[in-house]
Amino acid sequence: MSGAGKKVADVAFKASRTIDWEGMAKVLVTDEARREFSNLRRAFDEVNTQLQTKFSQEPEPIDWDFYRKGIGSGIVDMYKEAYDSVEIPKYVDNVTPEYKPKFDALLVELKEAEQKSLKESERLEKEIIDVQEISKKLSTMTADEYFEKHPELKKKFDDEIRNDYWGY
Repeated sequence: MSGAGKKVADVAFKASRTIDWEGMAKVLVTDEARREFSNLRRAFDEVNTQLQTKFSQEPEPIDWDFYRKGIGSGIVDMYKEAYDSVEIPKYVDNVTPEYKPKFDALLVELKEAEQKSLKESERLEKEIIDVQEISKKLSTMTADEYFEKHPELKKKFDDEIRNDYWGY
């Protein structure tokens, strides 16, 4: 197997082990997103399988004697000599070292944004629960009960009354 092909296959194999497919699937909301995600995963698996099978095998050696019998040794020897003289250069990765620090910095930034997003999500979920509770109790709730939950509004209204400000 060529060096570049093996490297591609190795990277694809490692990537398939580190992808949290279940974790990503949990955050999908719509059926369309789930379908698209399923298509993405299937395509990734197909490409990964192809890379594993195609690039992990050594090519079969050429049976030069078979061709000598059918074509003639002069032409086959010429092709064999040309084939043996071909040198496939080894792949040298100059790109990864250049972009690895940038990628790592983006990962740190991503983790920070994820944590911030999770905190905001928790805050919003609590707010939704509060609004749902208030909407259930609103028809029977007294002003005192409402002000118990929202003391800042009680203070605002008391200040307005105390300062004789009635909004006009």
